[in-house]
Amino acid sequence: MPGKTVLYAAVGPDITQYDMDVANGTLTARGTVGAPANVQYVWPHVSKKFLYVASTDSGSGMSGGGTNHHVTAWKIDPASGALSQHGAPIPLPTRPIHMSTDMPSEHVLVAFNNPPRVCVYKINPDGTAGAEVPQPHTIDPGIFPHQVLPTPDGKQVILVARGFDAEPGKPEQPGALQVFDFKDGVLSNQVSVAPNGGYGFGPRHLDFHPTEPWIYVSLERQDQIAFFTRENGRLSRDALVRAEALKPGARVGSRQLVGTVHVHPNGRFAYVANRASERVEINGRKVFEGGQNSIAVYAIDPSSGAPSVIQHAETHGIHPRTFHIDPTGRLMVVAHIMGLPLADGTDMPTRLTTHRIGDDGKLTFLRAHDIATNGQLMWWAGMVTLP
Repeated sequence: MPGKTVLYAAVGPDITQYDMDVANGTLTARGTVGAPANVQYVWPHVSKKFLYVASTDSGSGMSGGGTNHHVTAWKIDPASGALSQHGAPIPLPTRPIHMSTDMPSEHVLVAFNNPPRVCVYKINPDGTAGAEVPQPHTIDPGIFPHQVLPTPDGKQVILVARGFDAEPGKPEQPGALQVFDFKDGVLSNQVSVAPNGGYGFGPRHLDFHPTEPWIYVSLERQDQIAFFTRENGRLSRDALVRAEALKPGARVGSRQLVGTVHVHPNGRFAYVANRASERVEINGRKVFEGGQNSIAVYAIDPSSGAPSVIQHAETHGIHPRTFHIDPTGRLMVVAHIMGLPLADGTDMPTRLTTHRIGDDGKLTFLRAHDIATNGQLMWWAGMVTLP
């Protein structure tokens, strides 16, 4: 039987472990370890014995281009969840924006946004991070990769490239889902899925249905969720459904973006984060301008797979960049990247919030856990069920 599920949350370079009470929605901080630089993304080994941490001294909200980019393996204590560094960090060429492992956790997959690229690194038999796997084929990473994931059957890898909106003097740069065959660490036979040539299509993240060949993609630049199918290793060439993520009639921020998407473990619901964190000056004080910081909840049609929105749940924080659902499907933890002063003169702190997931998939707010960040960003949080 699996052990308990723990939450890890990263503020700057520090990763703190929290024990979770799923019934009450409480989080109890245990220990903290430090990565070589600010944590960007984290992924567990399939055995749940190791945790792989991508870190950088560059990126959004960080000054300078940076020179310190790594993947570090950490050993997970099977009883407590405590982390201890496992082997030396391996250097990366630039800022890693996302990472995962292949299905058997024999390789680490890393996406880079500037310049765009994807790299594969060997995982050594002892679980430490190893050497880069040379790629014999030409790879088109698309424009601004933001996620790299293996397909559930392990035969392919999908690189999600967001693109850019048009700006004064600059045309729109299209987005795409770059699909590769994958074997022994090698990417090959690339196919680009880019509806309308990728224009009006800005994918950020995707998630897979647990039992059906259905894929749910968050479109950051359009504030939507898109539904694709995958049959015999081929993605549908266009989204079968595109559903809005923002609450109609509610205030929208000047920079309103969707983020992470997750499918519920039972496959009946999908969840997408809406993010806002822009500031405006009021009486000489820069405060949160307003906007939607929420989780859009979708019911998944059991026959067609189509998502339809059933709730917009406030997250009770600023800019929910990551969130995670516990394996029982009863608790969601939302991690907010920052805190901000509010127009009413109060301050919204950086926080983790917990939410009960009902049998109908809808969310009920439980508790807020305020986090002292000392000016750092809470860039990532996620759960691991111990072996």
